[in-house]
Amino acid sequence: MTSPYDQIIVDIKDYVFHYQIESPNAWVSAQTTILDALGCAIEGIATSSGCRSLLGPVIPETITPDGFRLPGSSYQLDPVKGAFDMATMIRYLDRNDALGGKDWGHPSDNLGALIAVSDWLSRSSASGRLIHKGPRLTMRTLLEATVKAYEIQGCFLLNNAFNQYGLDHTVLVKLASTAVVSWLLGLSEDQTMAAISHVWMDGIPLRIFRTYPNSTLRKSWAAGDACMRAVQLALLTRSGQSGAPTVLTEPRWGFYATTWRGESFAPPRQYGTWVVENVFFKITAAEGHGISAMEAALQQTIRIQAQGLDPGHAIKKIKIRTNASANMIINRPGKLHGAADRDHCMQYMIAVTILKGAVPDAADFQDDSPWAADTRVTALMAKCEIMVDKDLTRDYLDITKRSVASGVTVLLHDESELGEVLIEFGVGHPRNEETLPAVRAKFKKNMALLFSEQEVKEISAAMTQDGPISSFIDLLSTSLNFRLRLRPGW
Repeated sequence: MTSPYDQIIVDIKDYVFHYQIESPNAWVSAQTTILDALGCAIEGIATSSGCRSLLGPVIPETITPDGFRLPGSSYQLDPVKGAFDMATMIRYLDRNDALGGKDWGHPSDNLGALIAVSDWLSRSSASGRLIHKGPRLTMRTLLEATVKAYEIQGCFLLNNAFNQYGLDHTVLVKLASTAVVSWLLGLSEDQTMAAISHVWMDGIPLRIFRTYPNSTLRKSWAAGDACMRAVQLALLTRSGQSGAPTVLTEPRWGFYATTWRGESFAPPRQYGTWVVENVFFKITAAEGHGISAMEAALQQTIRIQAQGLDPGHAIKKIKIRTNASANMIINRPGKLHGAADRDHCMQYMIAVTILKGAVPDAADFQDDSPWAADTRVTALMAKCEIMVDKDLTRDYLDITKRSVASGVTVLLHDESELGEVLIEFGVGHPRNEETLPAVRAKFKKNMALLFSEQEVKEISAAMTQDGPISSFIDLLSTSLNFRLRLRPGW
């Protein structure tokens, strides 16, 4: 007799198959998150040669029949490589949405798997290449899949700190995507639990590639790797692979015993629609925990300039009060070794903000940016002093507040002090009234890299209609190959 599956796995399966989304705001929020992620993807493929170098079929010039049409390209991919490419485009420039708790992550990472699989299924079922037994392959289904993937990943990271074990949070992308992709594929509830069990059998990447001094650009494609594996696990299960019911709780050999130091997961908050309705949008290119600090530094810069002073020469010390998570992720006081370090360094973000008189753009973190070699940046970075504040840490973890606050105090060479500027809810936070207008402006700006104004309107309108997923993806591919060939360096 087969043992019953661990309750954690059962709860995820029940949520995916049986939860009915009743919140009107959840549906609207899902539309916003998908459009924002697509804008990030277009920005990635249009502006980054590093991103483009990772895309396309494993065997060049291969075309998958009824394959996923990768937005912004002429590629037609199998769903596994398609999931990798789509998620990598979304994530590459670190501009997609985020959520923080005991751990942190980017829920829109999951869209790499959800969009690629949905489009492939839509085309394959329309052509008769496969008989689809899952949910209707329409935009409404993609929105539902988005809400549920966001919720699984987000609820887990709120209460469980994989970083404390040296493990990377993208395991939760693999978990959420595996569960929801299994449903999209039409797997049974038992098969879906089997697929989820493979996530924990798989093991988890170390997060060393996100940490100083070993930061690498793997952090830009780690989500793609998680989505790719999620799709592969679901497809393997569809082909008949069985699961491990007690993969978490089995003494000696289970995940808790071998990897979680004998402890159990803290139960996630009850699954619903909370995450998609409370996600943090990335308006700027920098790591999200530094956004409030940059806004505060910009206000201090305006104060200094109002006195007729040059911020680059007038500052003696910069004191930054922040939460423990920000300190862990982006406090990097030593020599920076590349873009992967710079866009995750609070000192660099603040120094460039002060000298530029504006928050940094994605290009400001690259190796060829003039800021990367500017000795004034190095000098200001050395004047930064980062302090962890217990109250800001408490408010960061408080589910009812969720501030990502930082305060910046500046001491000038004449020994005068500019009092602290504290930003609790920077632009991008759901409690900031400027967030949604900024998200819409960001989307239009990103999409304008490859699309006309009329095409962007058509894409936005299609998001609100319940048409075939493949028809929506077609709007993202029309004539793009011609446009991209005209871009320098493509």
